[in-house]
Amino acid sequence: MAFEDVAERFSPASFDCFVAVSYAKINAVRTEKVAAARTKGYRLASYLSSRATVFPGFDLRENCFILEDNTIQPFATVGANVTLWSGNHIGHHSTIEDDVFIASHVVVSGGVRVGQGSFVGVNVTIRDHVTIGKKCVLGAGALVLEDQPDFSVVAPRGSERSPVPSNRLRNL
Repeated sequence: MAFEDVAERFSPASFDCFVAVSYAKINAVRTEKVAAARTKGYRLASYLSSRATVFPGFDLRENCFILEDNTIQPFATVGANVTLWSGNHIGHHSTIEDDVFIASHVVVSGGVRVGQGSFVGVNVTIRDHVTIGKKCVLGAGALVLEDQPDFSVVAPRGSERSPVPSNRLRNL
């Protein structure tokens, strides 16, 4: 069914909406669809896995998708329209702003701010008290030790292949 026709069949007065869109165009597609759903009058649903760990006082905002094995420590806040894929650590007093996508196995240390619309790739580590600007892209495996301005791209180099073949390694 076309989104333009959804309200005719599923009244916003009777149904909630969840926008299940990935990080396409650095979260812009999902952000636009969420705004369109709000304009149609829908309340936006969220999903918080029963296998995620959240501390008392956590406020689940609209259109969030938080999968299993996420730990969200005390005094951390997660904005609206945020995806936290599996196995992340969101440290105490950190803020994840709206429209962010965090892939799996990310460590956000304490007191970090991740700016609106940012994408954080698999296995990224962000040191405590670092600020990530809006619409940044942190590539897989990045170790972020300092503040990043808006629209930054942090793309670590991949591992280099050794010139020594594996059959020449001893004691393995």
